[in-house]
Amino acid sequence: MKKIKKTLIIVIAALILLGIYYYAALPPLNIHSAEVWVFAGIVILLIAGIYIRRKRLNAYEMRESKGLKVILGIFAVGVAVYLIGALLSSPIVNAKKYQQLLTVETGEFTKDIEELSFDQIPLLDRDSAALLGNREMGSMVDMVSQFEVDDLYSQINYQDRPVRVSPLRYASIIKWLTNNSEGIPAYIKIDMATQDTELVKLDQGMKYTTSDHFNRNIYRHLRFRYPTYIFNDLSFEVDEEGTPYWICPVKKYNIGLFGGVTIGRVVLCNAITGETEDYAIEDAPQWIDRAFSADLLVELYDYHGTLKHGFLNSVLGQKDCLATTDGYNYLAIDDDVWVYTGVTSITGDQSNVGFVLMNQRTMETRFYEVEGATEASAMASAEGQVQNLHYTATFPLLLNISGEPTYFIALKDDAGLVKMYAMVNVQKYQIVATGDTVSECETEYTSLMYENGIKEVEEDTREIQTVTGPITRIAQAVVEGNSHYYFMIEGSDEIFDVSVVDYIDAIRFDVGDRVTIEYKEGKETNTVLSVNGTE
Repeated sequence: MKKIKKTLIIVIAALILLGIYYYAALPPLNIHSAEVWVFAGIVILLIAGIYIRRKRLNAYEMRESKGLKVILGIFAVGVAVYLIGALLSSPIVNAKKYQQLLTVETGEFTKDIEELSFDQIPLLDRDSAALLGNREMGSMVDMVSQFEVDDLYSQINYQDRPVRVSPLRYASIIKWLTNNSEGIPAYIKIDMATQDTELVKLDQGMKYTTSDHFNRNIYRHLRFRYPTYIFNDLSFEVDEEGTPYWICPVKKYNIGLFGGVTIGRVVLCNAITGETEDYAIEDAPQWIDRAFSADLLVELYDYHGTLKHGFLNSVLGQKDCLATTDGYNYLAIDDDVWVYTGVTSITGDQSNVGFVLMNQRTMETRFYEVEGATEASAMASAEGQVQNLHYTATFPLLLNISGEPTYFIALKDDAGLVKMYAMVNVQKYQIVATGDTVSECETEYTSLMYENGIKEVEEDTREIQTVTGPITRIAQAVVEGNSHYYFMIEGSDEIFDVSVVDYIDAIRFDVGDRVTIEYKEGKETNTVLSVNGTE
């Protein structure tokens, strides 16, 4: 009876230890997960330990014990299966399958990427957004002692605006103990174009977050509801009504036991109530923006670009091997968020052969064959324009400026604040424009394109027209530092713009004077070519 009791105690203790390990590590119960193989290995070794303890085996008896050999044999077989499975799942023996994980279409730059108005261009990178978020949080005296801003800052499209959102989190375990019954009361929302920062307060607090503990921790909450799912990186988003959700992509293994990871499903978890919805990836709601992480998409494209002629070629000859550049950014197109990154030769030369856009919701990927400077070269060019100010360039955003692929770069000071903006032509990166505002930068960039022959002035085909009559009204204005007179003539509803720089005699005319004006029609005012007084 004593032996039975001791054995029972050992078994119960082992089960408790395994339960604690499972509760803390949360391994998915899925053969494709490396964690579950480790978990199984620990279980087998615990069984071996219990067996040795139960049989009171000495060193010699351990070597000769058939039962122990069976247990350790099972362990060795498991290790062998894991190692062989890892090899057979790798690109070494599955280069073609890895290369075909991603379908890449060839896109047309000016057709796919429309020109954005200045109020839709994301001006901030993640670090700048974090500075604004922390500053906003610091102004909330009633909350700052209890909560801090999480460092997630997911970029999403919210009501057709590019924004970053991040939940608050408990400042410490003590703050969790005193506040967890109400939950986390707000999240930060930052408009990436206008830099407007808002602390969005909720009617009900979020009770399922990364900073919660025990069963309300979002990872544990998901694991107990979906014990077999292997989740990729979670992201925090809000729907069009502002309700906070966790977007939880589920990995799909397409090659062997452990290889060819894509996303097969996505779970949506309401951060307030903990309610979940499970979708196949193709059925996921359109409002979500991030099912595929940027890092996963970049990895898939690198497989596509480097494994065209097999694994050995990607390591040795490297013929026709292309890879993404270091870094990426985000672009909002048709209410989806696309990852942008350049594509260059794997040999690492200083130019891009093109760039790719990859949809974070659908995995749709488009390649654009636009040769030009790498992002690093463009950043160096932008910093060179303001080298006396020692500003640092952020990773570029790719824009369509007058049909030209253009790197748009924010320039930050030592404090991390955006001070200026730069535009660098992708194909001719020596063409660099800077400005204190986006509008000023774009104006200078357009002028440089005209000066360098990239853009030509369109031929003016408007017909010259003439009007004669007395002046019925005169108004004066200053446009870009130059004086202009605006005339109205009897019998005509048109407005005529007369530049004093071009026609100094315009100051001689008064209401009632009869004049003859030659002009070309414009949208708001007509462009005057000549103005003469008549008797």
